[in-house]
Amino acid sequence: MKNRVLKEVLVTKEQIQKDCKRLAKEIEADYKDKEPAIFLGLLKGCHPFMTDLLSYIDIDLQIDYMDVSSYFGGTTNSSEVKIIKDMTLSVKDRDIVIVEDIIDSGNTLKKVIELLKLRGAKSVEVVTIVDKPSGRTVELEAKYVGSVVPDAFLIGYGLDYDEMYRNLNCIGIPKDELIKETNE
Repeated sequence: MKNRVLKEVLVTKEQIQKDCKRLAKEIEADYKDKEPAIFLGLLKGCHPFMTDLLSYIDIDLQIDYMDVSSYFGGTTNSSEVKIIKDMTLSVKDRDIVIVEDIIDSGNTLKKVIELLKLRGAKSVEVVTIVDKPSGRTVELEAKYVGSVVPDAFLIGYGLDYDEMYRNLNCIGIPKDELIKETNE
């Protein structure tokens, strides 16, 4: 499928797994002596990354999810953030690691971080499989970053276009005709 829908692969399956292993070791070192942290996945895009990342982490932890959106069926990020599903665990006095597929503008993530701090989180850090700093519109940095990517619309490994292509095992730039066909 990737040959059919991708113009260019930016992060291969092999690089993703290498990044997951490296990030897991960094996180383990930072959280090994702490009360179990909550790994908070931001749905739906985090799913493949969170599954792979956590399979390499050998510490006690808890998992929760939020479904938060700033994309509403298009290719550009909106400044509006909508919480579709909130987490169930209490974050009060807890260390939180937000698991994100991509950091682009940073708007959504910044609002989630502010919310978690308002709810009393002891610390909030971010791990992302891809970071697109050129797309940033707010000041925000992830502590744990897999790969840095250029300013382009991406699909694959959790990243979608109109809820499609999350199942690709790599991350890349979609073919122009793919986006045009879906918009018609």
